[in-house]
Amino acid sequence: MRIIKLFLVAVCSSMVIGCVGNEKCYQGGEKMASIAGKKILFIIASNNFRDEEFFEPKQVVDAKGGVATIASSSQHISKGVCGATVKPDILLSEAKAADYDAIVFVGGAGSSEYWNDPVAHRIAKETFALGRVVSAICIAPITLANAGLLNGKKATVFSSEIERLKSKGALYTGAGVEIDGKIITANGPQSATLFGEAIVAALQR
Repeated sequence: MRIIKLFLVAVCSSMVIGCVGNEKCYQGGEKMASIAGKKILFIIASNNFRDEEFFEPKQVVDAKGGVATIASSSQHISKGVCGATVKPDILLSEAKAADYDAIVFVGGAGSSEYWNDPVAHRIAKETFALGRVVSAICIAPITLANAGLLNGKKATVFSSEIERLKSKGALYTGAGVEIDGKIITANGPQSATLFGEAIVAALQR
């Protein structure tokens, strides 16, 4: 991975760490063993990905020995909402589901580019068919919903997209992080670290 520059603002205006209010969330608490050798594909928007939703789960994965690859619809440098810049490793169109143990759709306003993208739908469906981990955070669960993967599944999403998620048959739970089998969804940057921990836990099973 080639990160060209990181100007991650100390506190993004809308960034919240941990669960807030009465929000339900994935509590973690499991002893997280190594996932050395497990390969995880992080899919970011070509622009305006959400910084915390990429860096925090990736940090959790890296700390447990996972091998991360970054994919996007473009190999140009992508700028995050909070100012980070990331150079993807590969084009999403080059990614093969069989090469990865988990895929992660990172959120942020720009991630809506994948909502109806056939390439994104293909890798999501192929990964699911292989029995591997499929995950998405913030507004990115809509990509999974539109791919037909959330029908009848428990899921969560950023508040602005609740009705869109439900319209595709998902069972919206309001959790910070929701797990239904090998599908993991999260509602936004406040749940990013817990989202990463849930992915690691799923890779240990």
